[in-house]
Amino acid sequence: MRRRSLRALGLDAVPFRHPLEYPGRPAPEPCLLLETELLPLRAVPGRPLGAWPVADGDTWARDGTGRALDTLLTALGRLTTGHRHPVLAVGSNASPAQMCHKLAAHGLPADVPMVPVTVRGIGVGCSAHIGRAGYVAAAPYADPAAERRLVVSWLDPDQLAAVDASELHYRRVLLPGTAFPMTLPSGDPLGGAYLYVSRHGVLLDPATGRPRPGAEDQGTLLSALLRSSKRLRTLLGPDPLAWTERARAEEAVRAEGARIFREEGWIHPEGDLPSGSGTIDLRHADLTP
Repeated sequence: MRRRSLRALGLDAVPFRHPLEYPGRPAPEPCLLLETELLPLRAVPGRPLGAWPVADGDTWARDGTGRALDTLLTALGRLTTGHRHPVLAVGSNASPAQMCHKLAAHGLPADVPMVPVTVRGIGVGCSAHIGRAGYVAAAPYADPAAERRLVVSWLDPDQLAAVDASELHYRRVLLPGTAFPMTLPSGDPLGGAYLYVSRHGVLLDPATGRPRPGAEDQGTLLSALLRSSKRLRTLLGPDPLAWTERARAEEAVRAEGARIFREEGWIHPEGDLPSGSGTIDLRHADLTP
């Protein structure tokens, strides 16, 4: 049987532990994250996610009997897809290793369907704060011209609460598929998903006046920020490694870095995305188009 461990696939780097690896490597294909293994899913047009077959080694159970995703989740004693909450990732939540790390911190098992989805209307920038791991994380903003592949994870209520707890600088909003079309790899639409929006806004590039691209090479981003501000160089320089080491060591340094972002005039407040997640957490079954 072909090995599907995160380590064997080269997907085991955890950005929280290795900040210059941020955002980590995303789930490359539809899959079920099962602890430290990735089991591929076969997207089938016209069939719901829970009926997609799960790979068994190098073969597929084509009739879905006993190997459909929901059948496997039920056999494991886990919630099926219809009772889970779809969450769209623009940064490290797309990384199976980071997701494992976040869930393990709360003593939760990692059993998470993760699927790259084509999304329209969402740009990916950089949050205007410095996270406690020392990196500058990604953050979404509304961009009507954008179309990109982003990973959606289907989380059970406990897993959703754990990820919420890791996103204190973000608010979770419900992104409707009517306004922001989302297409599964099967070609079928996704009715909506939750999204974490930065409470600090996104960073602007002073050279262009546009949001800086996020979820790209962290070292390149930090180098560009250091070049753009003498105050940042004094606080966090001279290089990306020094930045991450100083930032993760002291909360006051992170707060001062965020203050410099504001005083440099680099912040674009995000006001064009939905403002809330509703009074209850909707499940995948509630969001079916």
